[in-house]
Amino acid sequence: MTFGEKVRYTRIRLSLSQEALAKELDISPLTVTRWEKGNREPQAMTSGRFYMFCEKNGIIFDDVKLFQGEN
Repeated sequence: MTFGEKVRYTRIRLSLSQEALAKELDISPLTVTRWEKGNREPQAMTSGRFYMFCEKNGIIFDDVKLFQGEN
């Protein structure tokens, strides 16, 4: 699953608009659109916020190691 697919999946599962997800992550709605279309990848800090947001809402992607002090 690409990052954009994860964003879209999360947004749909939580019944969020692109604008609402953008507000949760403190980014622009255009950035969410670009992620979903695969036109842009997030910076490390922003992807970390996305994955933490997912975890907080019960969505865990198997291929992601969240920041738990592991190298």
